[in-house]
Amino acid sequence: MTSFGARLRALAPRGHRHWREFSWAQFVSLAAVCVLAGGLFAFARIMDEVVEGETHGFDQAILLALRNPADRADPIGPLWLEIMMRDYTSLGSHAVLGLMGVLAFGYLLLVGKRLSAGMLAFSFAGGMALNSLLKFGVARPRPDLVAHLVEVHTASFPSGHAMLSAVCYLTLGALLAGVVPARRYKAYILGTAIFLTLLVGGSRIYLGVHWPTDVLAGWCLGAAWAMACWLGVRGILLWTQRRGGQGV
Repeated sequence: MTSFGARLRALAPRGHRHWREFSWAQFVSLAAVCVLAGGLFAFARIMDEVVEGETHGFDQAILLALRNPADRADPIGPLWLEIMMRDYTSLGSHAVLGLMGVLAFGYLLLVGKRLSAGMLAFSFAGGMALNSLLKFGVARPRPDLVAHLVEVHTASFPSGHAMLSAVCYLTLGALLAGVVPARRYKAYILGTAIFLTLLVGGSRIYLGVHWPTDVLAGWCLGAAWAMACWLGVRGILLWTQRRGGQGV
């Protein structure tokens, strides 16, 4: 027995249903453009402040707030929280993200989604290259205010873990959300991607290996890069579909 809502949807004019689908697609694309523009703007502002040394007070206050005032090598909270943060931060490492990228790339090729596979590879490789160039160009030292709870070797700005986790999880989230039918599934997938991105970046601050503005900048630029790649592949996909292309 069908519900009253289902009957109404069945009676709705075909053009009205198409208009609703079109409006949702346009809304998603507009949201991606806003994230792209807002992320680039925020990153540029943060980098400008960092280069001029105007974020030191903000960065210092947050790092000190996360440490025992009597011992800056001791983070606030129980020991299990520190252990969990050490584990969580690995979710943004090159090894973990690279492995996830390779597995996702292989799957996309197996199901014939060559364009999506290419976008995934470009997004990952481009994000890593961009992060390395920025670290080399800005050359910001790691925090020396508190003890580092994990080993680090590269420059501090922008956070590679924060930026690359945003690139990886948001790109994968956008691809997965595009193939599930219900909006609640899409919301869950994207929400999970955002949560993992925030968790990885937050762990870097807690462990004392990044200034907070390093992480904020990494989030902004990573999200912008992921949305730029997604918009690019979406535009190519729509153009190809109009021409009757397959396997994209």
